[in-house]
Amino acid sequence: MHKTAGGAVMRKTGVYRDNIFLEHQPAISHPESPERLRVVYEALDKGDIAKHFIFPAFDPVSEEILHLNHSPIMVDRVASTEGRSVEYLDSDTQASSRSYEAACLAAGALVDGIARIDQGELDNAFCLVRPPGHHAEWGETGGFCLFNNVAVAARWAMQELDMQRILILDWDLHHGNGTQHSFYDSDKVLYLSSHQYPYYPGTGAFPEIGKGKGEGFTFNVPLGGGEGDMEFARIVNELAVPLTRTYQPELILISCGFDIHDGDPLGTMRVTPAGTAWMTRQMVKMAEEVCGGKLLVTLEGGYDLDAMRDGSLAVLAELCGEKLDCGYPVNLSDEKAAQLAASAVPCPALDYTLDLARHYWEGI
Repeated sequence: MHKTAGGAVMRKTGVYRDNIFLEHQPAISHPESPERLRVVYEALDKGDIAKHFIFPAFDPVSEEILHLNHSPIMVDRVASTEGRSVEYLDSDTQASSRSYEAACLAAGALVDGIARIDQGELDNAFCLVRPPGHHAEWGETGGFCLFNNVAVAARWAMQELDMQRILILDWDLHHGNGTQHSFYDSDKVLYLSSHQYPYYPGTGAFPEIGKGKGEGFTFNVPLGGGEGDMEFARIVNELAVPLTRTYQPELILISCGFDIHDGDPLGTMRVTPAGTAWMTRQMVKMAEEVCGGKLLVTLEGGYDLDAMRDGSLAVLAELCGEKLDCGYPVNLSDEKAAQLAASAVPCPALDYTLDLARHYWEGI
């Protein structure tokens, strides 16, 4: 990370992309389509946007690494779809001929990104991958997800880099049941999720706070729907930021879903690119404060193509610390930033979660 002559922060931001991710092709009309990623790739290729980023080469994870978070039977089941036409793994999760390859590479992107961030080759990274991952459990796929990319990568970081404190912030529309369950009894991962409730998968209620050593290391903000930039700013400002400062993670991982954006066909949230930019900006600042900037964002859901494009570029602009000249509304204005910093709109779900968190953590 360095500053330009004008004082702007410039970071070494990695972008993980590969056309294999477009080869994961569920049936026609399935919402988790290749187009949701294609529009982001096309935006990155326009003008001089790509010059702001580093595009690393990376490899798929091995089955051994997948087994850190998934049963061999489950991994073998997904692997068995290789070379076949569309096949249902569960009622809403499908695989095609190259889905297993794409899923292994998606998890590999996160592992590679964490390794490069830890070594100082990158300051932070955004893994623009699919299939998504946060619904995948130890023994089963689900919710469009094959392998739990963020959970696999976190377990790899704990095993290979000896990390003892990892924070996972999940702002997808849907609760990350697979990620929560992966670390529910562990104090090595602090998992925070905001989501529309009781939408799929039906988990993520207030009482779900972890168990055993993990009690007080899971907090959920189950929202009723209709929340926008101001409410999400409060969630980050009042819950994620102070918990991050108190927990002092060695690494921050964000499961980023753009299905919280206004107009997404699967949800009723009203977040804009400015709201997503603000949330990203706050977590970039926290990463620089507590863990040397070690922050990795990975793509989860999002099914409106404009929101996918604009939201992704908003995140990338905040990660690299530069304005992106793309013609889309992705750069956070000073006026909007000031408004979000001072957000005080009512959010009863957040207030309840804050009361829970104060039983376990000081300074919240």
